[in-house]
Amino acid sequence: MTTLAIAASGLRKSYRDKSGDKVVLDGIDLAVPQGTVFSLLGPNGAGKTTTVQILSTLIRADAGQVHVAGYDVNREADDVRGAIGVTGQYSAVDKLLTGEENLLLMADLKHLPRREGRQRARELLAQFDLVDAAAKSAGTYSGGMRRRLDLAMTLVGDPRLIFLDEPTTGLDPRSRRAMWGIVRDLVKDGVTIFLTTQYLEEADELADRIALLDRGRLIAEGTAEELKRLIPGGHVLLKFADPSRLDAARLALGVGTPDPEALTLQVPSDGSVRVIRQVLAVLDEHSIEIDEMSVHTPDLDDVFLTLTGHKEALR
Repeated sequence: MTTLAIAASGLRKSYRDKSGDKVVLDGIDLAVPQGTVFSLLGPNGAGKTTTVQILSTLIRADAGQVHVAGYDVNREADDVRGAIGVTGQYSAVDKLLTGEENLLLMADLKHLPRREGRQRARELLAQFDLVDAAAKSAGTYSGGMRRRLDLAMTLVGDPRLIFLDEPTTGLDPRSRRAMWGIVRDLVKDGVTIFLTTQYLEEADELADRIALLDRGRLIAEGTAEELKRLIPGGHVLLKFADPSRLDAARLALGVGTPDPEALTLQVPSDGSVRVIRQVLAVLDEHSIEIDEMSVHTPDLDDVFLTLTGHKEALR
């Protein structure tokens, strides 16, 4: 039986403004297995931040049942806080302190014994490749270094569940990929990551499962590949050595858009193994050889645009 790091059902939250009650979360359910990356996607105002605030005990839901790390977020909030770490979109690093001092400060806040705190700081400086910069003011760090230090500070208390809110915002591509590597290493060690991001590539690279939140409702959930297969546009592209084989394939399959100049046939497909096997079986049955085959599926941008109806995709 899969152990859940997060289990939420019927989660609701609304706020009152001048126009009346504004529903932010409208009955969402979440199930996040331990040792996985779960990514919550959605446009601004979808309810992502509110969800994280509820799960991390910063605010209370109006309705619903929520357990985080096995604890009830309302009745056992202190236990939840002791089991989680939160790395927000904006760095919590004190730029006037050195990297090591920032980590030692967190160790003091976690009430670690002095010797244990210093040992933990040394381990994290090595793990996040910050040993050479340990004695330098964090204000001199690059954006990527500050982000690594920020995450290292979250890990001082050895949390088993980490909420990462827009972890690579503002980072250059190299620093972003370095951060992805750190996240993967954490998951290998059994840490659960709850990731909120607007970078679809990031969710595609890291997440075991992705949920799409829009106007306070979860409108889709699954692996990246499962979500991509929800919408049309996927196809298998077959390339042939000569026009006769292209024509024969078109007749045998009964579907597809041929390109005589490129000697290719574009066959509609959801990208599943089942459909690809069917295509290959038909070609084999008719002794039609192909030179090349590639599978094309819609990306997460297409999923977002189709399922939410928004005019602009996430980044």
